[in-house]
Amino acid sequence: MARIKGTGNGAVERIQDLILAEGLTPGDPMPTEGALCERLEISRSSVREAMRTLASLDIVEVRHGHGTFVGQLSLSPLVDGLLFRARLDDGNDLRALREVVELRIAIDLSVADQLAETYRDSSNPGLEGLVEQMRELAATGQPFPEADAAFHTELFSRLDNGLLRQLAQAFWEIHTVAVPLLELPPAEDILDTVDAHQAMLSALEAGDAVAYRAAVLEHYRPLGRVLDSAAAAQGDPAVAG
Repeated sequence: MARIKGTGNGAVERIQDLILAEGLTPGDPMPTEGALCERLEISRSSVREAMRTLASLDIVEVRHGHGTFVGQLSLSPLVDGLLFRARLDDGNDLRALREVVELRIAIDLSVADQLAETYRDSSNPGLEGLVEQMRELAATGQPFPEADAAFHTELFSRLDNGLLRQLAQAFWEIHTVAVPLLELPPAEDILDTVDAHQAMLSALEAGDAVAYRAAVLEHYRPLGRVLDSAAAAQGDPAVAG
């Protein structure tokens, strides 16, 4: 874990150094406030301010009544920050959502070869079941964000790159929170998205990275059309297209 620079609080860096020096990992208990003051030779107010900063970054976790622990080091702060940025960006939530979708597409395409090699000649009843669940919900006009999220999470679960898995999950969370905020109409061709999920899985089981990439683009096409229509209705050609 690299230290957070430029915080303006030397106590933050010193506490991070202590975590590294002690070899602490997520979930491990932190020294008490008094012990930190003594070991780092800093005041209680400095320790408390530093802990608030580190807690906001999920580097430490304060459990009231139990103490302070090393945090999960998740990307939750990134998700929260990007969501707020999307809502603050001159009210142009459509542009922000399109940028998130573009990043999701880039991540999905970037792992095509690795996923194709991983899933080649495999059988995946769990993923097949999630596709069928999406199909049943879509057929009755119901959204399926939970099944969709579970599909992508399970699909990426076999990747060795943990940070990439976290980034994919983070942008998915931003996506799913942002869409309801925009009150976008559901895609009329939502069944095409379900078919694309099946095509993605079938391509990977066949070890066909090219077919997987084509299916990924089809997966996002219905949402792209919704964004285009919404942008056109707002008279913003810079967002459409």
